[in-house]
Amino acid sequence: MEPDGDRKDVILVVDDDDDIVRFVEFNLRLHGFDVIHASDGQEALEAIERQRPDLAVVDLMMPRIDGLELTRRLRADPMTSALPVIMLTAKGMTVDKVHGLSAGADDYLVKPFDTAELVARVSSTLRRNKEFREVSPLTGLPGNSRIRREIADRVRNGVDYAVGYIDIDRFKSVNDRYGFVRGDDFISALARSLHRAVVSVGLPPAFLGHVGGDDFVIVCTPDQVRPLTSRVSADFEKAADSLYDPVDAARGYVELKDRRGNIRRSALVTLSIGVSLSDPGKRFTDPLEAIAVASEMKTVAKSQPGSYVAVDRRRGVT
Repeated sequence: MEPDGDRKDVILVVDDDDDIVRFVEFNLRLHGFDVIHASDGQEALEAIERQRPDLAVVDLMMPRIDGLELTRRLRADPMTSALPVIMLTAKGMTVDKVHGLSAGADDYLVKPFDTAELVARVSSTLRRNKEFREVSPLTGLPGNSRIRREIADRVRNGVDYAVGYIDIDRFKSVNDRYGFVRGDDFISALARSLHRAVVSVGLPPAFLGHVGGDDFVIVCTPDQVRPLTSRVSADFEKAADSLYDPVDAARGYVELKDRRGNIRRSALVTLSIGVSLSDPGKRFTDPLEAIAVASEMKTVAKSQPGSYVAVDRRRGVT
């Protein structure tokens, strides 16, 4: 239950019932969380000012500021708007659940609840919130932490897998010629091409992540590498052609001025893809190692003309 790194997730428990607070605190601490508590919404706001929690478990019925009003205030403040909230209600009535969710709660628990449900709800809400925060606002794809977990899961499960590291060749020329807004269009186009390629290879589902900028990672089975990379290369080059100004697309290059005012030509964008493969005889034990090898192979791919896929063959894979 330990979160990433050495820091434990901090849970704020807000309830005016001391028995409930003690029960929740004991069980959350037992499962590796740190806990702070408040007896009502006003105390909760003050506690949040002192120590930023990772999640709040909030009772619906409390004196001064109740759970609904507290949740509304949290959502209205930019500093706390993303804080996940689990609402506690003793009634279990649909209307209470609706009111809680409408106020901005992420989930709810009906009293009495057992330890397993409490821990499961807290853990799943934290996980969803962290993954949401990791998502790229441009592409909607998960970021670095989720990528590492995906590879780690495959290592732990003992399945054969491949890691593909993809970026856009001569992407700087797009930004220099058209500006960053048009550059973002190229990144979004690559994300869509990757998604279509992932869908096209079918099951088992390949994983797609966005490292940042024009860098993406795919985690798939070894036999999915060739159809997936072939599809994304052809699809992206076609999509990219439509993003260039017609005159540039027609002549096959863009013209750029260097610092001395000289005109230079830059070919249209292509893709470089580096691939690392798991080896039954010597598996990667660290996800970062698999990513590093794929990144190294991407550098090899960049030395080749056009869209190119370079696969690491040094680990006994034929």
